[in-house]
Amino acid sequence: MESHKIMYHDLLESITAALDAKDSYTAEHSLRVGNMSLKVCNFLMIPDEEAEIIHIAGHVHDIGKIGVPDFILNKNGKLTDEEWEIIKQHPQIGAKILEKSQSLREISKIVLHHHERYDGKGYPFGLKGEEIPYGSRIIAVCDSIDAMLSKRAYRESMPVFVCKNEIEKNIGFMYDKEIAVCVLENWDKIVEGNSF
Repeated sequence: MESHKIMYHDLLESITAALDAKDSYTAEHSLRVGNMSLKVCNFLMIPDEEAEIIHIAGHVHDIGKIGVPDFILNKNGKLTDEEWEIIKQHPQIGAKILEKSQSLREISKIVLHHHERYDGKGYPFGLKGEEIPYGSRIIAVCDSIDAMLSKRAYRESMPVFVCKNEIEKNIGFMYDKEIAVCVLENWDKIVEGNSF
């Protein structure tokens, strides 16, 4: 493995360890999202170097939650409007952490925009369509799948068929059509191996 790739993976391990110390669910979720994102990249035949950047961005997409107070991050109930606005700051916090390193600038941009929506109704900037980095669009689909299929203290996991229906009905709204269709067509191979 090339030296810069070794550095990326060492950094990844350090960041996920820090995230795990704060919130084990978020760290495990991020690892699953990164792994699914890489599989999607492979099915979309994205070149290896770009796929590796998206893979790493998936692993660290929620690193900004380190900057969210524990009482909000671990709340076992519905968030208030004020708490939700604080949670919504995590992509910008994460991007600021990562952009400190010149070699992580591209990853920081993907992290910054992973909650944008294809229809422009996402955050933090309301980008739409192809304004959103391609890696962010991939992570958005994988992030949603993992969130829906994961059991949390405040709710049960969704059945797989409900999750698939949610992805399908949000094509063109939340998700890029090409990416969402790819995921649905290769569902078992992309989602298998994850312990939700």
